[in-house]
Amino acid sequence: MVKKAVHFGAGNIGRGFVAEFLHKSGYEVVFADVMDSVITALQKQPSYKVIEVGAEGEHTSTITHYRAINSKTHEADVIEEITTAEIVTCAVGPNILKFIAPVIAKGIDKRKAPHPLAVIACENAIGATDTLATHIKEAKNTSPDRVGDILTRARFANSAIDRIVPGQDPNAGLDVKLESFFEWIVDKTPFKDHAHPNLHGVKWVDDLTPYIERKLFTVNTGHAAAAYWGHAKGKKTVYEALNDKLIHEEVQKALQETSNLIVSKHSISKDEQAAYVKKIITRISNPHLEDVVERVGRAPLRKLSRRERFIGPASELVEKGESATALLAAAEMAFRFQNVEGDEESVELAKILKEHSAKDATAKITGLEPSHPLFPKVVAIVEKVQSSK
Repeated sequence: MVKKAVHFGAGNIGRGFVAEFLHKSGYEVVFADVMDSVITALQKQPSYKVIEVGAEGEHTSTITHYRAINSKTHEADVIEEITTAEIVTCAVGPNILKFIAPVIAKGIDKRKAPHPLAVIACENAIGATDTLATHIKEAKNTSPDRVGDILTRARFANSAIDRIVPGQDPNAGLDVKLESFFEWIVDKTPFKDHAHPNLHGVKWVDDLTPYIERKLFTVNTGHAAAAYWGHAKGKKTVYEALNDKLIHEEVQKALQETSNLIVSKHSISKDEQAAYVKKIITRISNPHLEDVVERVGRAPLRKLSRRERFIGPASELVEKGESATALLAAAEMAFRFQNVEGDEESVELAKILKEHSAKDATAKITGLEPSHPLFPKVVAIVEKVQSSK
């Protein structure tokens, strides 16, 4: 019997990263999405290409053996697929998890398979699968009398994903271009009494936290810092931004601050972290990816939130009495990322900064408590941004 995986989110990351690995692992992939155009294209087209780009050149894989369902118009079909699947994955964005949870909950509740479903969220957020599981277990999605034994039907594993998927050629169709480097690390502890799924390229670990924070506070911090600085300085791509001496230095300084936190918190050696930072700078500087700064910088409200790439590490550093000057400088550039075409959060950011005081805006956007030592430092930045408009 063919193994089956249901994947929510048929966008570039879903098709180009997650589905590629599921395909290589021998799974039939069932895409679930609400985008009519993408679902229709997947239903009509029996294959698409994933093009990996790196210093060594390009490598192309062909993805086949998939189906696609519109979860908006055919929810019952998606639920039925989940009842017999081995894995459910998603790459929909952290803010969308609550919307896919009801469908997944119904599928889990109807399962009669002898083994529990593996649920793995593939999002750029700490504890994304935990967040999804919390939504699934809410009374409106799963009856309280069924929550107690839900682990007999599903296991929820957090993961850390790392792969740059830039903006695509508008004529690419379903094909996806991405970097050749990848990292997909999954917590294996939920499967301690069951074998975890056999997934190509996945590294299974007992403690995911160091990997998630190292990735979020290095790759995502560095990528976003370059994008926000680049946008402020009129650069088109991350590659172009990092070729600017000032921006390159600012990104390096921000990553030195996050490195100080990572090394002290997770017992990673300075040399190992320095090598990781060097590799990350090389990756995000890849000229072949043509990564536009507006794409990388989109969703500034999420990226300025409490546990995210700037405020998260900066708050921990300040609590320890250490410097977060470069992280705060990058955060300032993020606060200036306003009214960018095609990005709703940048429009909302501008509205909040216009309608609220610096203190209220800081609390609303970052989630920092007024008593936190980082709070007045961020308020000063917000005041500066507000006064420059």
